[in-house]
Amino acid sequence: QVQLVESGGGLVQPGGSLRLACVASGSFASINTMRWYRQAPGKQRESVASITSGESPNYTDSVKGRFTISRDNAKNAVYLQMNSLRPEDTAVYYCNADVQIGAYVFAYWGQGIQVTVSS
Repeated sequence: QVQLVESGGGLVQPGGSLRLACVASGSFASINTMRWYRQAPGKQRESVASITSGESPNYTDSVKGRFTISRDNAKNAVYLQMNSLRPEDTAVYYCNADVQIGAYVFAYWGQGIQVTVSS
């Protein structure tokens, strides 16, 4: 059983910063690409950022220059440093990972964590 557990969300004022963390636990060989998604009320879930096992990052246009994704392979963790936060960044943020178990790769999701940007 593989679990992804997010932490670090909360309430922050516009212009502020938060750092999300997601740690994978369980029995697996390795983790390939790790991602952050978000879902705002009444909207579809959207990809925010991704990072490969070789630590090559990608970002959706709306967060470029403000968010930074990173990972620590030794800790099976992925992080999202969010700076210059805007009210439109308010959403539930989800961690996603492609986990190698034997010869197969499975996608796992965290339970989600609330980020609220408001004055």
